[in-house]
Amino acid sequence: MKSIVIVPTYNEKENIAEIVPAILEKAPDVHILVVDDNSPDGTAQVVHQLMIQYKNLHILSRAGKEGLGKAYLAGFQWALSRGYEFIIEMDADFSHRPEDLVNILEAGKTNDYVIGSRYTPGGGVLNWSLGRKIISRGGSLYSRMVLGFPIGDWTGGFNGWQAKVLEAIDLPTIRSNGYSFQIELKYKAAKKGFKFKEVPIQFADRKAGQSKMSGKIVVEAFYRVWQIRF
Repeated sequence: MKSIVIVPTYNEKENIAEIVPAILEKAPDVHILVVDDNSPDGTAQVVHQLMIQYKNLHILSRAGKEGLGKAYLAGFQWALSRGYEFIIEMDADFSHRPEDLVNILEAGKTNDYVIGSRYTPGGGVLNWSLGRKIISRGGSLYSRMVLGFPIGDWTGGFNGWQAKVLEAIDLPTIRSNGYSFQIELKYKAAKKGFKFKEVPIQFADRKAGQSKMSGKIVVEAFYRVWQIRF
């Protein structure tokens, strides 16, 4: 199965030089696409240097910062147009562990899409404050209640998609751009009846750099759930 990991970046030069070899150590046959939103810290230049060493590393450079959802949509279209069969979303900051990637790839062989889940047996979070745990778990419970599908981790972004799923859910119709982007993708796939599996992951705080999480993103996710539903 021709698989690719999409890693969106904005000011991630401290992490990208480490995450690329860490991914390829665990899954040497996968390709990696870095989608960089013109990071002023020189992330793209670091990736170009790594591409000399790693022939299955690619970069998609965009003109500016437009948000997580649009970065993933651009990456999905890039991967689909090049015949990749299984497409994985993954953060650059080590909050998504390369060792968990192996289980997502394996589950992708027999499922239409795979959710790296913090809230299935064996999953969890590391070094989070109580407040962040409440927001994250509450967001998934709230989404499950409103949207009506038995997904445990709606908001997580460590997911794998068969190409046929991304093609079927009509990517240009996706309107969410923050963390609600993950909710909308999963809802559209669930409505189409695709088979999914949640595999446990351990989610940790980022290794370096600054978090992209903000109060605005959290509020957007809560009201966007109703817009996604109706």
